[in-house]
Amino acid sequence: MAVRIRMKMMGRKHRPFFRICAVDSRNPRDGSVIEELGTYDPLVPDVDARVLLNTERVSYWLGVGAKPSVNVNVLIKKYGAQGTHLEAQKAARERLALPKVVPPAPEPVFIPQPKPAEAPRAEAPRAEAKAEEPAAATNGGTQTEAPAAEQAVTEAAPE
Repeated sequence: MAVRIRMKMMGRKHRPFFRICAVDSRNPRDGSVIEELGTYDPLVPDVDARVLLNTERVSYWLGVGAKPSVNVNVLIKKYGAQGTHLEAQKAARERLALPKVVPPAPEPVFIPQPKPAEAPRAEAPRAEAKAEEPAAATNGGTQTEAPAAEQAVTEAAPE
């Protein structure tokens, strides 16, 4: 059986994620695997923090005769047991583990001013309107019309 070390695609559309696996070379890309050896996330902003490898198992499979794919070979050279970017990867992983620092909110650009209290002019017409209402209520409107109607009836009756 020819064993290859290659990436198995996971994730979803527009959000790729890969597992680095030891696979039978006759299996499809996303098919069954013999062993998972690490991960690769291309969307991590820090380049050196994108790869995690189990270096002991990778060196075992390379010792047994597994052939890495082209892309995995580059990752093993950088982040394998004798990798060239191991210190940078360790520093990047430590930075990722730190909590995010959120800056305080800036001062607002515009603060609405409270509206000033209205002048007493607005209340004066209301007071006049209230004074007129009781006068109309005492007259009743019909009282002024009723005597005129009575006069008309009394004037028409004597003839």
